[in-house]
Order: sequence, then C-alpha cells, then structure tokens
Amino acid sequence: MDPSLDDAKIVKETIHAGSKVVPFQDGTKIRFHYLTKKLDGTVLDDSRKLGKPMELVLGKKFKFEVWEVCVQRMALHEVARFRCDRSVVQQYPFVAKTIRDSLKPAEQRKHCCGMTIQNEGIGYKDLDEIFNEPQDLEFVLEILSIESPEEYQKESWQLNDEEKLEQVSKLKEKGNDCYARRDFVGATEAYSYATGLVEQLMLKEKPNDTEWLELAKLKVPLLLNYSQCMLLDQDYYAVIEHCSEVLEKYDKNNVKALFRRAKAHVGAWNPDQARKDFERTAELDPTLATAVAKELKNLQELIRLKNVEDKLKFQKMF
Repeated sequence: MDPSLDDAKIVKETIHAGSKVVPFQDGTKIRFHYLTKKLDGTVLDDSRKLGKPMELVLGKKFKFEVWEVCVQRMALHEVARFRCDRSVVQQYPFVAKTIRDSLKPAEQRKHCCGMTIQNEGIGYKDLDEIFNEPQDLEFVLEILSIESPEEYQKESWQLNDEEKLEQVSKLKEKGNDCYARRDFVGATEAYSYATGLVEQLMLKEKPNDTEWLELAKLKVPLLLNYSQCMLLDQDYYAVIEHCSEVLEKYDKNNVKALFRRAKAHVGAWNPDQARKDFERTAELDPTLATAVAKELKNLQELIRLKNVEDKLKFQKMF
C-alpha cells in the first residue's frame, strides 16, 4: 500500500455496522455502492443513480487505490463514510470520467489524452473543477458482496494459462450438463466462454505447431456444441460461420460440422449449399445416408413450395 494512504489521510466514520468480517486477500472480489461528495455536500457521483455498483479485485492494480484501502477497512454489508485528503484522490476525476463514459453509447465517448485535457478539459464541468482545484472528497461506501478467489469464476484476464485450461474443461462439462437439462442459454454461455479462453491460448502459439494443434482439438468440439445450440435457437448464420471455421481451419471432413451447416443453410435458405453439404456428409459417413436422404427429401419439398409461392406472387403482379 502507498504510505501516503494512512489514517491521517483517510478518516472513517461507520454509518451502519456490517454483518460479517471477511478476511481479504489478493484476488478477493468486492462489489460496493459509492456516493462521492465534495465537502460542501455537492454530489459528484452516485452509483445507485448510475444503476451500476463498482466492482474491484484486490491486487490487480485498480486505478484508484484509495477505494481499495477503504473497502478493506469494512465488513460485509457495512455502510461507512470516508473523508479523504486531496492528495490521495487526485485520480478521481479520471476514474469518474471513465465510469460515466462507459455508460454512454460508444459514439458519444471521447478519448481523453493529455493534450485534450490541457485544451478542452476532462469533459465534465464538475470533474474539471476538482481537477483544476484539488480538494478533499467524501465517499459513502456500502459493501454488497465479498468473494474470495475460490468463490467466483474468475474473468479471463485474471487467469494464467494453466487456470484457463482447467476452466475450459469445467466449462465444457457445465455446457454439456446444461444442454442435457435443455438449458440452452446456459449451455451457449459456457461453450462460448470456453471457446474464447482456448482462442486466447492459441494466440500465443505458432499455427500448426504441436501446442497449437492440441488446443485446436479442444476448440473444435466447443465450436460444434455451440453451433448446435445456435441451430436450436435458429441463429443460422452463426451456425454457418462457426461450422465453416471448423471445416476451413481445422478439419475439412468433419461430419458434424457439415451436417449442422447443411441444416443451417436450409434455415437461411441457401438450398444449393445445403444440398452440397448434405451429400458430402453421406459420402463421408454412409451410416448417415438414411438421415441425409430424409433431409434432402424435406429440402426438395421446401423448394417445391417456394416455387409455388413465387409463382403465385408473380401472377398477382399482373
């Protein structure tokens, strides 16, 4: 901890006692509401009105260290007021700007570099004021939750490579379990997150090297499982995209990818591509010939109905 952040610079007053004292360690995730005031009572920011509590992970170099210090002096569900010396809150205008901007549509956000600040200010009148005239600030904090690293699923940036591989295995199992229970939303989320972790690991390897190929073996079934969920959700273009990735990058003869892409092509109404994928599926796996024949028969009937519909529309034009 920065030695400047001592008791003389941060004065605490408990408003409501907490329900439980929880030990803190690196990796602990803390969610809290905050109310920021000037000493004259002027409110600068209120996370409740913003509709989004703050969340930080201890030991991850959060850009506003004074909040890390404050929350570690609190218990779960405690509400406390902290008066902080101007010397330890100099970064607050930039933190507040980042939070406020994050809640705006992307096109309304404005990059804030040193030259911009010098010429135009931070972009918020109240923040410009405390930036140009540093002053003590008051924070009223309420601890909503405290989770140890073992109690929550870490975000990808918190994981090392070994932890990412472990998470991939767990997420795949979770996805399979959700799918078996017909919780397709849960399954989709698990497969998607696991795929993202594998992709992060693959970026560190040279394509087609041994390590890269091993990771590809993990990625393919995840893409296929994700595609099956998207097929059930009738998101046909997503299915085509991910099955095509499997076929073009990892396994050009993958039967599951071909069959699922064929069904997605039907849904997206690409009949020629659908027929081609169905026929290739049967060619690669003769045991699927009966299933493919059924799909092709259904496709032919859909084409017939589409032709009739188009003919009727044409006739109505005259």
